[in-house]
Amino acid sequence: MFKTQTNEKTNFLHKIFSAGAPVIAIAFAELLIFSGRIKEAATVYTLLLIILSFSIIISKKLDIRKVYQAFLLLPILRLVNLSMPIFFETNLYSFIFMYMPMTIPITIIAVHHEVPREKTRGFLKKMKIYLPFSVLAGLLFAESEYLIIQPKPLIPNLSPVYLLELIIIMIFVVSLIEELIFRGIIQARLEEFLGPAGGVLLASLLFGLMHSSYGTLYEIAYTFLAGGILGHFFYRTKSLSLVIMVHGFTNIFLFGLIPHLGPGLGLI
Repeated sequence: MFKTQTNEKTNFLHKIFSAGAPVIAIAFAELLIFSGRIKEAATVYTLLLIILSFSIIISKKLDIRKVYQAFLLLPILRLVNLSMPIFFETNLYSFIFMYMPMTIPITIIAVHHEVPREKTRGFLKKMKIYLPFSVLAGLLFAESEYLIIQPKPLIPNLSPVYLLELIIIMIFVVSLIEELIFRGIIQARLEEFLGPAGGVLLASLLFGLMHSSYGTLYEIAYTFLAGGILGHFFYRTKSLSLVIMVHGFTNIFLFGLIPHLGPGLGLI
């Protein structure tokens, strides 16, 4: 019995180290971005990408390979993100070029490791609840986040055409890709590896760290908290569509409606 407890403790510590080492490397890279040292951050992410890829090849444990494959998405996402401003001015349409390349590694990982899916019939029934809930939750998230970063609008005005473009890009590109990465793949893999609490916590921490480019610790802390709430929604419902919609409406309010109408949407 004592030997069994010792083995369990050793296995748990090994899991903490296996998951913690890449997280520490990502945190260090994001700290470099936070301090404006972009080239150094790109170097760290490139090395991490190589190390994770090599570790996946040599590791004999399936659970560790699955976690590292999930983590692999973050250096790829950040390196693609860092390269875009060289060629494109950052605007609404640049998000397409930043996020669409991620469909390739996401698809490859999703083929080998099942991403939670919803039955069409059940989803349509839930939409009556999900849609109004997502709009309300998105507004509350956005109002709070706007006080922290006060972003400029990504659309010149609130015409139907610009609003439609914002809705499509924020829900079906940005939020879809980010939620597939952070909740559908990373959190799901970490829940299997560390348990539900560890999975939600670590995925939320990574979500917060990846917002370091805004240059404020308040934004990192806020997105860590918001990521935890989204992670809890996903854990309880197993619904990617729900967290995608909440995230999408948050961005629509944050980068479109609130900057034009003001906090409280001009008090309606």
